Amino acid sequence: MSSNFVDFEVYKKSVQLTKGIYMLLSSSVFIRESAFSTQLKRAVLSITNNIAEGSEYNNNNQFIRYLKIAKGSCAEVRNMLILANELNFANIDELKGLINLSTEISQQLSNFINYLDRNRSKD
Repeated sequence: MSSNFVDFEVYKKSVQLTKGIYMLLSSSVFIRESAFSTQLKRAVLSITNNIAEGSEYNNNNQFIRYLKIAKGSCAEVRNMLILANELNFANIDELKGLINLSTEISQQLSNFINYLDRNRSKD
């Protein structure tokens, strides 16, 4: 396994999600809803940041902890996308791809956590 976080497939997909969220938030309705937009940005940035930060510890216990935080942030992003639809900030067709990508990332994070847990040494 690579020790460089930028090589992790889940990190690469999280970068794509971040780019998609930032593109979505460039629309005028989200510019007006600055508190909502700021929270969504913080949540999506938390995913890649926690993958990166956790990988630097070279300790599976710590890395798992950060991956779980990233997974929680992924759920927060998904929730906010659902709320964006419910609040008529965007329609579900605009959001569906981002929701699906966040679900995929969440599953990959779970798989990564399980892999690290099975291969945990006495860190």
